[in-house]
This record gives sequence, C-alpha cells and structure tokens, in this order.
Amino acid sequence: MEKVFVGIGSNLGDAQSQVESAISHINKISELEVIRSASLYESKPFGPIEQGNFVNTVVEIACSLEPVELLKTLKEIERTMGRAQGVRWGPREIDLDILLFGSREFSSNDLNLPHPGITHRAFVLVPLAELEPELMLADGLTIGKAISRLEQGLVWPLQRAATINL
Repeated sequence: MEKVFVGIGSNLGDAQSQVESAISHINKISELEVIRSASLYESKPFGPIEQGNFVNTVVEIACSLEPVELLKTLKEIERTMGRAQGVRWGPREIDLDILLFGSREFSSNDLNLPHPGITHRAFVLVPLAELEPELMLADGLTIGKAISRLEQGLVWPLQRAATINL
C-alpha cells in the first residue's frame, strides 16, 4: 500500500457536504483506505474566474492502485457526484486531485506527480501541513517555507477533522 495525499474541494451546492461525501466515496473503494483527514478550510478561488469560495481539505489514503488507476477512480467518483466538465479553474461540485503518491515522480498528459501546483496553492498547503508538518516538497522547500511565501488570508479553517465521519 502506498501513502497518497488527495486534495478535495467544492464550491457548488452544499460544498461542505460534497467534500465529506467525497471522503466517504473514496473510503468505499476496496483498494483505498482513508487514513486521516485534515480539517475543512474555506478558501478564495484560484484562477481568473469570478466565483464563490471553496471548501477544501486533504486526505491521506493507503492505496494499492497504480497512479493512473487511482486517477481514473477519482474521476469516476467526481462523475458519480455530479461533476460536469466546465471551464478550467471554474466552479465545481467536487474536485479530487492526487497531490503526492508516496515519493513517486510521474508525468503523462493526464497526470503529473507530485502535483505541479502544490507550492502555489494555500488551499492545498495548509491542510497538507496539518497532516505532515515536516514534509519536504519536491522542489526542496519545507511545507512551512512554501506556506510563508504565499499571500496570507487566502485560507481559513471551518471545522476540525474529528467531525468528519470516516
């Protein structure tokens, strides 16, 4: 089983329920086991599209799938939960992104590992730091140093992870 971190976000409908439901969907896949979840955070949207704030978290999972298989599985969960293809960085019912897949590096048209946007996205770094405060990122930055380089006030906590039913 590989240690994998998955970023989860939503800003349509009941975003908090969507995120919690996504965690439940992930945990129902026999090749995946949610080990722990960071708190839920509200964040300003990333990108040029005017839209509402997101609810985000990061989960650590144990995974027996290969990276491309995991990506397909997460995309199927997104479809099941009603995600429609929309504008890049636009509003969405649910978004599931593989952030880190153990220490693997991988690149294809559909998947890059580690996720190339980690160091630029507070909504990923803050919950990831909650789970792995000593994490060293692929570019040599500590997670704390990466967070300190970002604009402040982009992410704020909603609730503790203990209230999320795994």
